[in-house]
Amino acid sequence: MIHESWKPLLDQYDFDLDELYNSPIPIYPLKENVFKAFELDVTKIKVCILGQDPYHNPNEAMGLSFSVPKDVKIPPSLRNIFKEIQIEFPTRKYEFSHGDLTQWMDREHIFLLNSSLTVKKNSPSSHMEIWKEFTDDVIKYLSEKNKDCVFVLLGNFSKSKKKFIKDLKRIVEGVHPSPLSAHAGFFNSSIFKKIKELTCKEINWQN
Repeated sequence: MIHESWKPLLDQYDFDLDELYNSPIPIYPLKENVFKAFELDVTKIKVCILGQDPYHNPNEAMGLSFSVPKDVKIPPSLRNIFKEIQIEFPTRKYEFSHGDLTQWMDREHIFLLNSSLTVKKNSPSSHMEIWKEFTDDVIKYLSEKNKDCVFVLLGNFSKSKKKFIKDLKRIVEGVHPSPLSAHAGFFNSSIFKKIKELTCKEINWQN
């Protein structure tokens, strides 16, 4: 259920999900999960990790950036995120057996936002223009309502959104964790240590 703290923003938009999902081509994630990330109270979010758009293969997207259901193979970018967490915090002995990040949201108040909330099957970025204005406003709204939130921008696409964040000192930037770029600066980047420094909180990254 969408948290009431988002109501002032959502009231400015009129989304017809029934019409959007009335398509001969499957749309992901499931309609009931489109706004799953928005179950968090905007004032209690510690970290916002910005993704691009949902996974476009069947049964993968679940309404949270980078996250997949427990019975789905961990995607390469998320596998690299887990690897970097293990590199940065070796004494914590993190083990990641699945890619479901729901606990990051529920327990740690991490906002896993995609810039596009839906996608057509096998068509990356197919709904980006539909959601662009809204998710840009989400970033602005979060930045205004929560002065303590740390924004994590990985890759050039995410970095292009920094103009919507009021306090640039609350941003952690880095290389995207995809296999194509992870070895060009994501690994050993101390991204997650920087998040800890800015939040001044001990985040449990176990999922």
